[in-house]
Amino acid sequence: MQEIKKTAMITLAGRPNVGKSTLVNALVGEKIAIVSPKPQTTRNRISGVVNRGGVQFIFLDTPGFHRARNKLGDYMVNVVKSSVADVDAVCLLVEPIPHVGAPEQALIDRIREERLPAVLVINKIDTVEKAALLEVMAAYSQAYAFDAIIPISAQEKDGLDVLMAELSKYAQEGPQLFPDGMTTDQPDRQIVAEIVREKLLRNLNKEVPHGTAVEVTTFSQRDSGVIDLGVTIYCEKAGHKGIIIGKNGAMLKKISSHAREDIERFMGEKVYMETWVKVKENWRDNVNYVRGFGYDDQ
Repeated sequence: MQEIKKTAMITLAGRPNVGKSTLVNALVGEKIAIVSPKPQTTRNRISGVVNRGGVQFIFLDTPGFHRARNKLGDYMVNVVKSSVADVDAVCLLVEPIPHVGAPEQALIDRIREERLPAVLVINKIDTVEKAALLEVMAAYSQAYAFDAIIPISAQEKDGLDVLMAELSKYAQEGPQLFPDGMTTDQPDRQIVAEIVREKLLRNLNKEVPHGTAVEVTTFSQRDSGVIDLGVTIYCEKAGHKGIIIGKNGAMLKKISSHAREDIERFMGEKVYMETWVKVKENWRDNVNYVRGFGYDDQ
């Protein structure tokens, strides 16, 4: 067991689907943030905890920075803005494209405003030729004086040791904040809900999964160790409910089965899960519903 003498709180920021959750999962070594090819997968600020070299790193995995279209979107944007403050450093994740887009520029402006140390992390380098990275580096070097530029592939776990070595420079003297063995500050209920939502994102098309929320209504453990879960999926339209359930319940069974496998892997116990689908019309535009589902930045 290593002695922790320093801590480093690092925000991972970037546009939707740039790979922030994949990176935090790779650094932590287990799945604590859901991952999907669809953008705007992460809704909350999620802390991943890594102990390495006498330093406890706390990574804040934020929602992708985008233009808000509803009350839920407002919340997600505010989470990003508040996360780029009061931390030791910011990692700006970008794709290997030699152009500074509007979301990236907005985050750079926020970093400049807060006068924070920042590292540019070019992700998905496994998708381009090495020579193409020079143009990306040049474009971002003109936009901001980053402390370092680190090319990585979160998916392939390439460049992560170099990134961690760079981030260790921002560690501050201080006590260990999270106990040994703790990899996230998320309660088990939230992780279960997020795993179910990931399976919705992976199995459903177009707008339906973004109009869903998941609530864990019951969570108990038997003497045998088996975990009993009651999960309710909320959607915005009656037509969406039919899509989620599917013909003869096939889609809901598929979503629940895939979710249960991941939940059992995370919890280390057998899981019995009952799942229901209910309609709450236009919940993403209702601030009370948004807060009721745990998306509250107040």
